[in-house]
Amino acid sequence: MQISSKLPNVGTTIFTTMSGLAKEHNAINLSQGFPDFECNPKLLELAQKNMSAGFNQYAPMPGVIQLRECIAQIISNCYNQNYNPDTEITITAGATQAIYTAIAAFINAGDEVIVFEPAYDCYIPSIELHGAKAVSSQLNPIDFSINWDDVRAKVSTKTKMILINSPHNPSGTIISAQDLLELEKIVAGKNILVLSDEVYEHMVFDGQQHQSVAKNKTLAQQSIIVSSFGKTVHTTGWKIGYVAAPKELMAEFRKVHQFLVFAVNHPFQLALADFLSEKNNYLELKNFYQAKRDLFLKLTSSSRLKPLKTAGTYFQLMSYKDISNESDTDFAIKLTKENKLATIPLSVFYTNKYDNKILRFCFAKKDETLEKAAEIINKL
Repeated sequence: MQISSKLPNVGTTIFTTMSGLAKEHNAINLSQGFPDFECNPKLLELAQKNMSAGFNQYAPMPGVIQLRECIAQIISNCYNQNYNPDTEITITAGATQAIYTAIAAFINAGDEVIVFEPAYDCYIPSIELHGAKAVSSQLNPIDFSINWDDVRAKVSTKTKMILINSPHNPSGTIISAQDLLELEKIVAGKNILVLSDEVYEHMVFDGQQHQSVAKNKTLAQQSIIVSSFGKTVHTTGWKIGYVAAPKELMAEFRKVHQFLVFAVNHPFQLALADFLSEKNNYLELKNFYQAKRDLFLKLTSSSRLKPLKTAGTYFQLMSYKDISNESDTDFAIKLTKENKLATIPLSVFYTNKYDNKILRFCFAKKDETLEKAAEIINKL
C-alpha cells in the first residue's frame, strides 16, 4: 500500500529514544520530564475512594463540575480572573491533547502560527497536520528572552495564532508582565488567538510570580490557557489537564474535544477536585521544586558543566562547552551509554537543530537520584 505521510519528517521522539537508552544501559534517567517519586498518598486514597464508590463510567464531556469549579477557584486565587466553570473550562486528557485540540479547532490550511524556538516537540507537528505553517521566532540563545520586534515582523494577514509557553520547556525561563503587554499590543484588535501553554504554572522560583495571560484582561479575551495536573500533583501517567477560555472560544474547542476523547478519567477527576480544594497542595509546589533545583545545583557546583539560570519548571539547562566539542545529540548518547546518565540535547527543540552545546536535565527526582547523578556529572 502506498502511504502518503502527513508528517514525513517526524520519527520517534527524543524523549522515547533517550528513556529507551536509559533503560537499555541501566542509566539514571534525567531526560524525560517525570518524577521518580510517588504522589501524595492522600490523592491515591481519594482515587480509590471514587473508584469504589462507582464513578467508573463516562464523565461529562467537559469534565466533572466539581473539578471545573475547583479550577475556576484556583485561577481566581492565583490570577484574579473569573472563568465560568460551566462554559469556560474543559477537562482534557493531558496538556498535549489540549494543545492539539485547540489547534484543530481554530487553525485551517494556509494559516500561520507563530511559535517560539526552542519549542516543545508537539507544537509544530500539530500545526502542520492541519495544513498550516509554523513560523518560528528564535528566543535569545543566551537568556531565552523573546525578541518582540522579530515577532512583529513575522505577523502577517495569515497569522491566526501565537503559541507561548511559560514557564518555558526546555529553558526554564519565564515571561514577564512586560512581555504580556508586548503581546497584547501585537494581538489586540486583530483576529489572532493566543494559545498559552502554562503547564508549569505552579513552579516559579525565587519569589517571582507566574505571569498567566489570565492576568491580562485584554489578552484573556482572545486566549486559550492550557495546564496540566500531571505536573502539579506528580501524576504524569494520569494524563489529565485542562483548558480555560472565553465561552465563545470554548464552544468551538468542545466541538473538537468531544470527537477526540469525549470524556476523561472519571474517578481521578473527582480525586483531583477533592485534593486541590486544599490550597497548599498547589501553592507549596514552587517551594518543593525550588529546593530540588537548589540541591541539584549545589551537588553539581564543582562540575565542569555550567548551569544556565532556571526560573521555573523542573528542568535545568547546563552547558558542556568546557568538556567537549561533540554535537549535543552525540554527547547525550555517549553520556547515557558510557556514563550511565540520560539527558536531553537542546538542539532537538529547534527546527534547524541549533546546537549550542547544552543539555536539559530533569530534577523532578528523589534526592538520592540527584545525588547519584551528581557523582557522575562531577567526574566529567
